[in-house]
Amino acid sequence: MTLVRPTFKLTHRGAMLVLTAAIDAAQAMGVPQCIAVVDEGCNLLSFIRMDGSRVLSIESATRKAMTAATTGQPTGGISADKVLLLAEATSGRMTNLLGGLPLIAGGHILGGIGVGSGTGEQDVEIAKAAVAAFDRHIDEGTLA
Repeated sequence: MTLVRPTFKLTHRGAMLVLTAAIDAAQAMGVPQCIAVVDEGCNLLSFIRMDGSRVLSIESATRKAMTAATTGQPTGGISADKVLLLAEATSGRMTNLLGGLPLIAGGHILGGIGVGSGTGEQDVEIAKAAVAAFDRHIDEGTLA
């Protein structure tokens, strides 16, 4: 019986790559955002509140990232029953607002990104740009 298993972990450099790509996308859109990146255990690895973003979006961006990391699914389309069960299990720290995406590599959920302060559609677009940058580095074999 195996007592340990190998795993991939999102590093601070990976989190910063995701954060920087999201900042670049938000600036290109002219939409200041709160952006959170968490690891698979929902630990905050990187965060920014861009100048002009909404203060209340600090919490929603973080919860979006946590929800995406926990479920492995984009937020905003998770069934209400599943969100309710997850929220009860995690003291209400989940959300189903648009703007959270999981970070996945090699079939492993490594974490999540949450973006908030624009419209839901803007939040998703920025999160997708960040995930695409992350995926490009993974596909190129840039794991270090």
